Amino acid sequence: MKISEILSRGGKAFPSLEIVPPLKGMTKDELIESIRPFMEFSPQYINVTCHRDEYEYREKPDGSYSRHLVRKRVSEVAVCGAIMSEFDIETVPHIICGGASAEEIESELHDLRFMGISNVMALRGDSIAGEKRFTPVQGGYRYASELVSAIRRFEQISRQETGIPGNGIAAKGKGDNPATFSIGVGGYPEKHFEAPNIETDIVNLKKKVDAGADYVITQMFFDNSVFYDFVGRCRAAGISVPIIPGLKPLSTARQVSSLPESFSLDIPVELTDAIKAAGDDREAVYRIGTEWCIMQCKDLLRHNIPAVHFYTMGRSRNIVEILKECF
Repeated sequence: MKISEILSRGGKAFPSLEIVPPLKGMTKDELIESIRPFMEFSPQYINVTCHRDEYEYREKPDGSYSRHLVRKRVSEVAVCGAIMSEFDIETVPHIICGGASAEEIESELHDLRFMGISNVMALRGDSIAGEKRFTPVQGGYRYASELVSAIRRFEQISRQETGIPGNGIAAKGKGDNPATFSIGVGGYPEKHFEAPNIETDIVNLKKKVDAGADYVITQMFFDNSVFYDFVGRCRAAGISVPIIPGLKPLSTARQVSSLPESFSLDIPVELTDAIKAAGDDREAVYRIGTEWCIMQCKDLLRHNIPAVHFYTMGRSRNIVEILKECF
């Protein structure tokens, strides 16, 4: 089932999850067992992130260097296949502009369609180390809005090849169309760090929706008022698709500085003061972060959001506690 169809049913809010593909060396069984604790709470789908390929340079006997591809993680497509083989749940692989040409992305879409995956998350992706600004590969896409448009074009061509009627974006979301994907995109309640202001960032988000995105999942935030303001701004700008809040509980004191640095977000003074007061008590910090996320989640549910998306970062203990309290 497509995520757009799940969201259109309405009803009680549900949880969804996001996992990071495991490092090579983890077995399929280990991956499945890391996910199993979440299943009793009936998450409707699992997002699987995508990481750019990395390269390293190795010195040759003559003193020159050769470039070698280094893949440290299992592919998101393989992870989706493993999850689907064990659980009756939708998977949402991330597709990123970074590091891939248009032809490579099209090949991945063919693979996903072959596997029966009808949901994708379309993202630009991060810059690689050493880049001041994101640079697409030759023949690739610079913006997520271009990627969304490309996916819709792929659908249209696929329909023509298979004889399925439809005209691209207008036909999206129809369950009887195997060539159609439900597309999610990212939103930034505190703006993307490259955007000059929140207004410009919302204009860019609308471009993604106008290109054919079905829903938005936000980056993590720790102040719900920021999310509510963001949704209000989006609606005023004409963005009408569902906007799903993304949450991640703090689990270590170090994240007070590392998360703002990595994601360009604010952490409320009340939360940072509580963690500072906990000092070196790691379990106390863990509890503070978990309870704060529970508070956020319950407040969001009172505001009738359709779903809550949890960034698990490969950990289950705190997420399971939050799901027990809220769902």
